[in-house]
Formats: sequence, C-alpha cells, structure tokens
Amino acid sequence: MPDVEIVKATDKKDEKKDERKPEPPTPMQEIKANIALIDRAINDLETRLTHRVLRSLTALRKRINDKVLRDSIEENYPKDSAVKNSLLSWLPPAPPVEQSMEVDTTSGTNATASLPPSSKPTSDPVPEAEIYFRLLIIHHLHTSKDTYSKSIKLSHETVDKMQAMNRRSMDPIAAKIWFAVERSYELGGELADARPMFLAAQRTASLRHDDDTQASLINRLLRGYLHYNLYDPADKLVSKTTFPVSASNPQYARYHYSLGRIKAVQLNYTAAHTNLQQAIRRAPAAKTAPGFYQVVHKLFVIVELLMGDIPDRGLFRHPVLEKALSAYFDIVKAVRTGSLSEFQTTLNKHAAQFEADKTYTLIVRLRQNVIKTGIRRLSLSYSRISLRDICLKLHLDSEEDAEYIVGKAIRDGVIEGRIVHEKGWMECGSQKDGYGPEASDMFGRRIGYCLDLHNESVKAMRYPLNAHRKELAAAQDAREREKELAKEIQEGDLDDDEGLGDY
Repeated sequence: MPDVEIVKATDKKDEKKDERKPEPPTPMQEIKANIALIDRAINDLETRLTHRVLRSLTALRKRINDKVLRDSIEENYPKDSAVKNSLLSWLPPAPPVEQSMEVDTTSGTNATASLPPSSKPTSDPVPEAEIYFRLLIIHHLHTSKDTYSKSIKLSHETVDKMQAMNRRSMDPIAAKIWFAVERSYELGGELADARPMFLAAQRTASLRHDDDTQASLINRLLRGYLHYNLYDPADKLVSKTTFPVSASNPQYARYHYSLGRIKAVQLNYTAAHTNLQQAIRRAPAAKTAPGFYQVVHKLFVIVELLMGDIPDRGLFRHPVLEKALSAYFDIVKAVRTGSLSEFQTTLNKHAAQFEADKTYTLIVRLRQNVIKTGIRRLSLSYSRISLRDICLKLHLDSEEDAEYIVGKAIRDGVIEGRIVHEKGWMECGSQKDGYGPEASDMFGRRIGYCLDLHNESVKAMRYPLNAHRKELAAAQDAREREKELAKEIQEGDLDDDEGLGDY
C-alpha cells in the first residue's frame, strides 16, 4: 500500500508540473490568433484589442521565417484571393520539397500538415489584417542585407495602400508601419530621403487628431534630425508641435530622450537631466529593451557630470549596463579625481566609442569640470601655491591659462582665495570653522523650521465638533441641582428621610 501511495503522489506531482508549464503557441498559431483579435477589434470597435496584438510584435517578429509567413497567409486567405497573391509575391517561392509535401497532404497521406477543407476561409479578412501581414513581411525583410531595397519598395506600397484605404481603425497599425518605414531607410538607404514623406504624414495626422501616428512620426522626425546632428531644426520641430498626451510609454520614452539630447547640446543641463530621468522611468524593462536602456544611461551619466554631480557607483554594476558603461566609468573616475592627464588619456583611448555614441562633444566639455575639481583639491591642500606649480600639477599650457582658470574659479565660488599677480601665486582662503557664526545661524534656521512645523501641526489637529458643549451643559445642570438642594435645606422643606437615599 505505501508503494501505491508513493506512485500516486509522484503521478500527481507530474500532472501539476504539466499544468504549470503549458506549451507556448507556435508562430502560426499566434498569427492566426492575432488576425482573429484584429477582426474582433474592427467588428466590436475595440481599439484595445489591436494594441494587444501589437504588443506581441517585438517577440513575434524574431520567430517568423519565410515558411511561417507563407503558411499563415495560405491559412487565413481563400485560394483565389488577389490579396493573398500580392502578399506572397514579396516572399521567396516555396522550395520543391515543401511543394511536394503540400501535394501529399492534399492527397491525404499527411493529414496533420494541412487544414481540412471545411476550415478554409471563404472570404478575405478585414483590410487591417493585410496591413498587419505587410508589417510582418517588412520586419522579416530587415533580417537580410539582400532584401533591404525590397523592404523599401514594400514600405512605399504599404503606405500608399494605407493612405488610399483611409480607415481610422487602422491608426494603431499605421504607427508601427511608419517605424518599419524608417528602419527600412536606415538599413537600405538614407534617413534624409524619408523626411519629406514623414513631414507630409505628420501634418495629415495632426489634422485628423491621430494621436498614435502623430507620436510615432514626431519621434521619427526627431531621430532623423539628430542622426545628422541637425539640432536647430529638431528644436524648432519640438517648439512647433505638441506631443500627444495619450501616447504610449515607449513613444514618450523616445521623445524625452530626444529632448534630453537637444537640451544637453544647448547647455541646458537641468532640463536635459529631467527629460532623461523621464525617459528612463517610461522606458521598457532593461532586459526587454537593453539597447535603449544603455543609450539613455550613457547620455545620463555625461549630463550628471556636466551638472557637477558624480553618478552612483551602483549604476555601473548593473548587469545590462556594466559592459556598455565601462568607458564612461573611466571618465567618471578621472573627473572625480581631478586628474587632467588621466582624463585626456581616457578620452583618447575611447574616442572611437564616444564618437559612435555621439557623446564625444559633450565629454570634451568636461575638461573644465576636471580642472575645477583639481583646483578645489589644491585649495584644500595648500594655503599658498604658485601658478607655475598649478600648471605642472594640472598639466596646463602656460601660467596665463592657470591665472585665468583660477580667477574664474574664484569668481564662480568654486574656491575661496585671491591671486597675487605681482608674486605669481594664489593664496587660498582659510577653512570654515565648524562651530562659527555660520553654523549657529544654520542651526537657528533649522530649529525655527521645526518649531513652525510643530505649530502648524497643532493648528491642523482636528477635534469633534461641539464636544465641549456637552460637558459644559452637564456641569451647569449639576451646579443648578446643587443650588436647588442648598436652597431647600435652608428653607427646611426637606424631611429627615428625604435626600438621604437608602440610609
């Protein structure tokens, strides 16, 4: 009996394991389910179902191939469909082996490989399904260098067909189509060639209040401008357009990243830091979109250094960022120590990577921050130091440069001191006393703030309304009874036994 119970227990465990881990659907099954959801979204006027289909696009496009796309098109379109023939013309023909298998399946030798005749559709699905198939084919053509030019032709044909249909139910898919168009031009042509088409489509989308397409096209235009370092046109585009409030988080993340780059180049580091923080918060998870996560943090680290802050060391230990930010970690160490020679060596070592990341010009600006850090360390170490020694320690070109840099640091409040030009040295100010009048004033302000906070808290405390009136009324009644009792005693109206109770 115990052996039987053990066997039953193991069988139950195996059944639970099977229930916990269901088999994932195949790409063909997923595409068929997506087509059904799109059809349901059009019939029920539910846009959220279309968005649900598009959320699985990133994972699905990595699993498709020529055979999956051919079989899916054959499965969802009738035999003599013109749309089916148009879609299949963009895919390579089936190999002879696959064709022979199809003949065998129709004859009945392999019934599992083909659909039964009764399940074949009798009419074409909704037009949105065709655009969805075209979107999958465009992304599939991006996987091979030989088909880049073919993807551009298919993108143009898809845009023309989409604009000719002019269906508002196609707006969410249209936003993804514009991203695929940009990717096709980026791989097989020049992004500048697609800019007139994007501008015309953006004007149309703004007039139609198509928020999904408008958000996608604004990001496409900004990326095209920033790709060619056209920051002035990008800034004008931002000032002349309004980003849709209802846009998705990924679109907002791209928009904030573009704004961060524009503001950083314009020396507005505070606004750039704010936009980059918003991009990081709205971006997908690090493992979902590691490329975007790394690009945003590269610019974020440089902007923090330009603001005079040092990034957290834990940021460089993140598993997704550790390798990508290794060169930027060396820059952070050079800025933190104030070593101009180490900074220049690191900059020359990783110049190719910084230029590829388009952060080289921003990193060059950090030279002044490195010098200021070095001067601050010298002012804390020496009460008086010559300008020549400053040149040697900071690796400056001449004493005139050192005098100018030190004078600017004193004027900006980086250090306290003065330059004695006749003797050629810098006298540093005395260190602040931790128990002087400044410290007492600081503590006085803190104590005053705490007292004000306490008073405001007491004023904000709430009590039950009119609760004190009940106590006053009870006390007044007691006093009146005492007066009446005393009056009766004086008048002698009470008998000996009255008022004594049980006694």
